Amino acid sequence: MSKKRSKRQKKAKDLDALEQINLNAAGIDIGAEEVYVAVPQGRDEESVRSFPSFTADLHRLADWLEACGIETVAMESTGVFWIPLFEILESRGFEVYLVNARHIKNVSGRKSDVLDCQWIQQLHTYGLLQPSFRPPEQICAIRGLVRHRDMLIKYRSAHIQHMQKALTVMNLRLTNVLSDITGVTGMKIIRSIIAGERNPEVLASFRHSNCAKSQAEIAKSLEGNYKREHLFALKQSLELYDFYDQQLKDCDTELEALYQEFDIPDEPGTPPPDPRKRKRRKNQPHFDLAQSLYCITGVDLTAVDGLEAMTVQDILSEIGTDMSPWPTAKHFASWLRLSPNNKVTGGKVKQRGTLPSQNRANTAFRMAAQSLARSDCALGAFYRRIRARHGGPKAVTATAHKLARIVYFMLKNRQPYHDPGADYYEEQYRLRAIRNLQRRASKLGMRLEPVGVT
Repeated sequence: MSKKRSKRQKKAKDLDALEQINLNAAGIDIGAEEVYVAVPQGRDEESVRSFPSFTADLHRLADWLEACGIETVAMESTGVFWIPLFEILESRGFEVYLVNARHIKNVSGRKSDVLDCQWIQQLHTYGLLQPSFRPPEQICAIRGLVRHRDMLIKYRSAHIQHMQKALTVMNLRLTNVLSDITGVTGMKIIRSIIAGERNPEVLASFRHSNCAKSQAEIAKSLEGNYKREHLFALKQSLELYDFYDQQLKDCDTELEALYQEFDIPDEPGTPPPDPRKRKRRKNQPHFDLAQSLYCITGVDLTAVDGLEAMTVQDILSEIGTDMSPWPTAKHFASWLRLSPNNKVTGGKVKQRGTLPSQNRANTAFRMAAQSLARSDCALGAFYRRIRARHGGPKAVTATAHKLARIVYFMLKNRQPYHDPGADYYEEQYRLRAIRNLQRRASKLGMRLEPVGVT
């Protein structure tokens, strides 16, 4: 081990010294099997050390940082390898920065684990690194379960496709008469087939009263070839579907318990959501999610057009309920990458448009904006006006930006949202257009006169 370390020590280079801000800073490069750590020169015989990624070794790494007098740590990692070390260092009282790899890699001729951790340590010493946003621990727990729930829905969807395939190869054209085979009618029929029923008339008698197709049409679609191997595949696909459905219910129970652990705001900012019982849609949680979200924020974000409870949960699980990390709504929109990234050189704009993003809150805002295309509200009118001038993609981005600003101010100031309506918005737009025309006419020495109504 000592021989190995001595070889690595030879590769470490003394970096040029600049004016230092964080004197007690360390840099960490995290890998799947080893963690490389750099501390300032003179704090230890070895300024760069490597540790295995086991938990005991990570605690030993934290002990070494304490012995070296380190107060702040910057780390860079891919995937989820950083989470265990981040939590250990944070619990030990270190100020931990998780930095974006794109902000520190733009230097040519430097690519090794030893030099990486040294480079991170040097940049952090100069105060050139900004930490990535990480919500509070309670929100992180919600976020983990929300992402896990999305994964369960995807896995369950795959087994719905497997059931459809098994029905198709048996020439049971259930998908031709039912829009969703996992509805009330479809599941009763499939479970009866698995139980041994083969009579199309008996199977069609399970038709729900709301089904669009007649019982005779459903019976005709259930005449097929019930081969043993296809029935076995259908049976296992149904069992897997039921398993993931139960897992979703268990996940919702855990989510509800996490929401109940939050501290309820003393004074609510808006009235609570409408407690009316609505029919539960597919993939919706098995508890009153809107009420739970209201209890942790004190505002009813579902009152905003386009934002339903599931969308609000996706947003809050990524951004939290505290808007203090973003000084203004512009900072918030920029973090979401819903603001234009204009590249200007020589006084000319060379490139426009927003940067690509994998932020789940960004996706949620965009989906909400897209749902407003036919909505009779002010946001819907705004979306249609932008779409008419610039096209659909830009309209989605602009409306998502407006939704993000609304959510920011509602969470920060705890103010309710009031929709003035599409007619009010169109009237305001007409008045702005008239004022602009009057201003242009005045500059040209002319005057606008309204056309008399005959």
